[in-house]
Amino acid sequence: MALFVASAMARVDFFGLGRLRRSLIGSPLPTSAQAEERLNNAEALAVLSSDALSSVAYATQEIVLVLGMAGAAGLGFTLPITGLIIALMLIVAISYRQTIKAYPQGGGSYRVSHENLGDVPGLVAGASLAIDYMLTVAVSTAAGISALTSYFPALEPFRVPLCLLGLGLLMVANLRGVRSSAQLLSAPTYVFMAAVLTVVVMGLAKVLHGDLAPMAASQQDLIMAAEHRELSAVSIVLLMRAFSSGCAALTGIEAISDSVMAFKPTEWKNARRVLTVMVVLLATMFGGMSVLAQKLGTVYVENGPTLLYQLGQQVLGNGFLLLVLQISTLLILLLAANTAYADFPRLANFLAQDGYLPRQLTSLGDRLVFSNGILALSGFAGLLLIVFGGSVTRLIPLYAVGVFLSFTLSQAGMVVHWWRDRAAGWIGKALVNAFGSLVTLMVTGVLLFSKFTHGAWLVVVAIPILVMLFLAIKRHYVQVAKRLRLATDKRLSLPPAPEHGGAPVVVLVGQLHRGSFEAVRYAHSIARELVAVHVDLGLGKAEAFQEQWRRQLPGIPLVILESPYRSLIDPVLDFVGSFEVEHKKDRDTFCTVVLPVFVTRHRWENILHNQSTIALRSALRAQGTRVVTTVGFYL
Repeated sequence: MALFVASAMARVDFFGLGRLRRSLIGSPLPTSAQAEERLNNAEALAVLSSDALSSVAYATQEIVLVLGMAGAAGLGFTLPITGLIIALMLIVAISYRQTIKAYPQGGGSYRVSHENLGDVPGLVAGASLAIDYMLTVAVSTAAGISALTSYFPALEPFRVPLCLLGLGLLMVANLRGVRSSAQLLSAPTYVFMAAVLTVVVMGLAKVLHGDLAPMAASQQDLIMAAEHRELSAVSIVLLMRAFSSGCAALTGIEAISDSVMAFKPTEWKNARRVLTVMVVLLATMFGGMSVLAQKLGTVYVENGPTLLYQLGQQVLGNGFLLLVLQISTLLILLLAANTAYADFPRLANFLAQDGYLPRQLTSLGDRLVFSNGILALSGFAGLLLIVFGGSVTRLIPLYAVGVFLSFTLSQAGMVVHWWRDRAAGWIGKALVNAFGSLVTLMVTGVLLFSKFTHGAWLVVVAIPILVMLFLAIKRHYVQVAKRLRLATDKRLSLPPAPEHGGAPVVVLVGQLHRGSFEAVRYAHSIARELVAVHVDLGLGKAEAFQEQWRRQLPGIPLVILESPYRSLIDPVLDFVGSFEVEHKKDRDTFCTVVLPVFVTRHRWENILHNQSTIALRSALRAQGTRVVTTVGFYL
């Protein structure tokens, strides 16, 4: 277990990094402002639906790309496949409406599966979702840059650097906080929806009036033959590949069930409303794009102009409206990654609370977001963009497998939930989730079969590796907990204080366990006057800690320092500074600060524990505290 449960933010400003951080992400927000960071429904639609809605820009395109391998004959299956995907979309949405009501605190796949199916199924769902969120960021960023390079082909050689630049901007926007990212997201999301619906409505109207002529089948075959050299025959495998690629349209649907607590009250009711609106808009835009592409016979080749750009050019011409379409597409695809930025840190927080990921991922940053989760997601997504060259087509085969596996486990978990609950109407609810689980299981099988050799095998290998990593981290924390366990109902004995001399001593305690008790014992053995200090980081545990302290160490005064901004270091520096002024009677009086620290058995285990002691020791020395002692407890 970590000694401290919040990130340490020192006053020491190395190379001006503190000022740079403030200018980029803003000043810290107090914990009391957390309620103000909730989203209204319009903002939630922008923040939590951008991933699903933005898939309109590439879902139909990926269907057309695969079907185009069979030429004009294959493209004729665009609408049937789109219809199947929309039906699947509705099934999943209805299932998640039930999940949101049953889990008003947030009922993502990990929570539902872990609670109802057991540890391993829950971890499989968590690993699947974590991988999918990383891919969401990578695919959305790559697709956004594709929209930009379609309009400005000269930028194509700079695809990867542009992707990384976009990723960096997203990271900073999310580090600024929920409301800041909502304000940034709202306009592009709504402009994109308006632009796509305009293209669909105007395009279909022009087709009906005969103003737009479809591409001839012979020309379609000519273009696709030039791309694939030899056209394939329409086969079940080809149709399955096209269906699995189009299923990218369903990624992001779960985001709302994961983030129920991001809504304003009544949270679950507002979450269900936004989910319904999102699915209706997604089905309308996705279906409309596929109908228009089918009517116009538009084809797409890898790394060529996007399908949306081609349709927009045919319908809107090369004027201002096309530029608006492309810029809004670029922005929403870049910002679609925000869905993953909203959900991955929460998922990591859930896993870390249960002991399957480092405890640091439970800490709220300066702007009331899980900053460590945001940084981790950015790092992994950036690595994917570099490895796969920022190509949407190369990333898509890895996409959706994880999310459909998590869909399946979540819906199966809901069936168990209803069976255990057995409240009125539970059979009907269980049947809805059972049907959803069966359908998504079949789709998962299709995805694995059709995408396995095209990159999905990486996901299949990565999920069990992640699960084993989760279990290894859990074992470590369990062993540490056993090592640190201390009876909470007994008064603790201390070594005698020095009869003569001794120093004024401050000992910092986060929790009362064997590690911190060793530091208290040492401090008592050298102290003329001893005071223990505990920083209240707003987690609601200070009162219980104070009661335990009175029960077990009544002879040592305890000072609780409030930290409304969740900073460990600032309150400690203030207290120690005042303590030193008060107790420094002459130049021969040295105040001592005692800090407990864990010493892990293996060096890699350090990443599982906050290194707050190191930052605090550096800050105390920078302030002028001359004696800072660490008491190690060997794990």
